Amino acid sequence: MGNPVAVPDDPEEQPFGAIKESLKRVAGALREADVPFLLGGGLAAWAWGGPGTGHDLDVLVRPADAERALQALADAGMKPEKPPEGWLYKARDGEVLVDVIFAPVGHAVDDEMFARAAELEVNAVPMNVMALDDILVTKLLALDEHALDYERHLELARALRERIDWQNVRKRTADSPYAKAFFTLAEELGLVEAPAR
Repeated sequence: MGNPVAVPDDPEEQPFGAIKESLKRVAGALREADVPFLLGGGLAAWAWGGPGTGHDLDVLVRPADAERALQALADAGMKPEKPPEGWLYKARDGEVLVDVIFAPVGHAVDDEMFARAAELEVNAVPMNVMALDDILVTKLLALDEHALDYERHLELARALRERIDWQNVRKRTADSPYAKAFFTLAEELGLVEAPAR
């Protein structure tokens, strides 16, 4: 597994151990309610061997299961929220923020995404974890002029570069100027080879 990160002085950051404990409760609640889910985001990258995260806990569910997922977390004692974004719900497990994502940018949470996932043991709990390429594509497509921080993306690339299908990720993010900028940085840093011309 990846190494835990030091938690910066960001009020949204949480101790990595707290996020892992919330994951057990979230996974248990969703299993109890028979809601299929994928672990996503930074914790999924950690499960694949990447760096730890102190930010939040992401689970992905099919759109048809989103309401049931949020209710399952509420039934487990978490505080549910329906933010205006329209592509995710949120729940709070104490101080840990849980994102219940059902329509990420550039992706459909569908049978194909579930088929690409792998069952991994995460913090001693077996669960389906989003495919590594899907994690990176989702992260790159979420970049925009208001959220343009490449630090976590570069950490992920540095830690897992041999396991990522870079050609696939490039193709799936080709329309994003922010993803193109990431690839320029990654190439200049020697993390990714430039494509053959």
